[in-house]
Amino acid sequence: MKIAVAQLNSFVGDVEGNLEKIIKVIKEIGLNADLIITPELFLTGYPPWDLLEKSWFMNKTKKAVEKLKEISKEFPETGILTGAPTYARSGIGKNLYNSALLISKGKLLFQQHKSLLPTYDVFDEARYFIPAPEINVISFKGEKLGITICEDVWNNPDLWPEKLMYDFDPVEELVEKGATLLVNISASPFHVDKERARYKLLKDHAQKNKIPLVFVNQIGGNDELIFDGRSMGFDKKGEPVFIFPSFKEKTELIDMKGRGIPGLYIPQDKRESIYQALVLGTRDYLKKSGFSRAILGLSGGIDSAVTCCIAVDALGKENVSGISMPSPYSSRGSVEDSKKLARNLGIDFKVIDISQIYYSYLNNLKDHFMGQGEDVTEENIQARIRGNILMAFSNKLGHLVLVTGNKSEISVGYCTLYGDMAGGLSVLSDVPKKEVFSLARYINRKKEVIPEEIIVKAPSAELKPGQLDEDTLPPYEVLDQVLNYYVEEGYSAEEIISLGLDPEMVKWIIRAVDKNEYKRKQSPPGLRVTTKAYGVGRKMPIAAKHYY
Repeated sequence: MKIAVAQLNSFVGDVEGNLEKIIKVIKEIGLNADLIITPELFLTGYPPWDLLEKSWFMNKTKKAVEKLKEISKEFPETGILTGAPTYARSGIGKNLYNSALLISKGKLLFQQHKSLLPTYDVFDEARYFIPAPEINVISFKGEKLGITICEDVWNNPDLWPEKLMYDFDPVEELVEKGATLLVNISASPFHVDKERARYKLLKDHAQKNKIPLVFVNQIGGNDELIFDGRSMGFDKKGEPVFIFPSFKEKTELIDMKGRGIPGLYIPQDKRESIYQALVLGTRDYLKKSGFSRAILGLSGGIDSAVTCCIAVDALGKENVSGISMPSPYSSRGSVEDSKKLARNLGIDFKVIDISQIYYSYLNNLKDHFMGQGEDVTEENIQARIRGNILMAFSNKLGHLVLVTGNKSEISVGYCTLYGDMAGGLSVLSDVPKKEVFSLARYINRKKEVIPEEIIVKAPSAELKPGQLDEDTLPPYEVLDQVLNYYVEEGYSAEEIISLGLDPEMVKWIIRAVDKNEYKRKQSPPGLRVTTKAYGVGRKMPIAAKHYY
């Protein structure tokens, strides 16, 4: 069977635009393909969230399906397999399926609904959908298609029996019903090392069942989630027939009768995958939110430097502006290093000294703070002045402000509400500090883009004389280790301490993470690249007592 695999970037809510993407593929490849396959819920974009509860939105989706039926009449030898929500029944309660629709010759030949509805991490499909009441195969073009949707292939007892979340395996059922070609349409979001697990999972299904398999995944950034694509197909021996690139749209006609190619799969480098994910996530967040330009504060530190490089790769140097805003405590090197970075990148760069504004604040507050010594209040005033300046440029010129804080600092509250947390997108909020340094080295792999002075200097907020991050925080290598155990792995304090880490330091970090939940709830959206990102994938109470 010749299959047009359409690894496409959907736009959530833009049913007409997503439909046009499918039609374009049909017109370009339709005459040569037996079947065209798009990702999960492609007509609505994934995830559509509460748009699914709007009747007008569902009506638009139904009209798009009808339009696809009409278009299919012009290509009678080609089937179209796409994803859309469909009504299950009338009456009370949830009444939607997450469906795969097979359309041909003006008719809906077959629809297979999703069986396994994930309700963990970033997923909440049981909020909207009901599971398929049954699954079947469909005869088409000499094959018996066994169609699954994303999560349906992830309940594999052979790979992770201790982590099975469901008592039903849709793939096994389809094999028993005589499937000769397995198809999975997906909206499988990216996180570090997921593509390795995904490859192993899909290969195992094909190899174990001795049936070819095609996996079609979407790419693109939709709010916090980034989809890497990496669509792939396997022959009946489990060898890859094709593997699409990550983070890029691609449509190609694939002959699934071809033999697989041992060694075709090469795992993507970790740093490269994180960087490409952040570039794609930044580009799509701005584009899909109606912005074309970004602005950020350049402090002379590594976080703002890496964020700036990502922005330039995402938007182009002509669409990025940087502002250095020195205070009385800023080092000369901070401004000069920022200037050098801006020159290397070729971006618009300004210097706005905030010293007089800062002194004006202090003068207006001195009578009210009489007898009170200087503390974090005065430090935060500087950060908030900078946030206000960036937001003024945003309002006046229509730029989106990029927040530059990393996951390590955001985790323990080493950031200022309405200051360095002010903005529209937090690019590095899911990137630990040690990974920020790694990304900087990746950026400089061919030539010096980020000045070496920025990379080697000791991290500092420069909000008081001689300040260094490690005056307040544990060393980042230790902090990141504890954060990984606590936030991503879910270890308790006792379990982390048992690994040989200092008990008081572990308790301090956990206490800082938990008590700063209120800050994270007020931060802008961030881009997810780890298994446990703050935001949509981690729901913790604010007014609670559960820390040391």
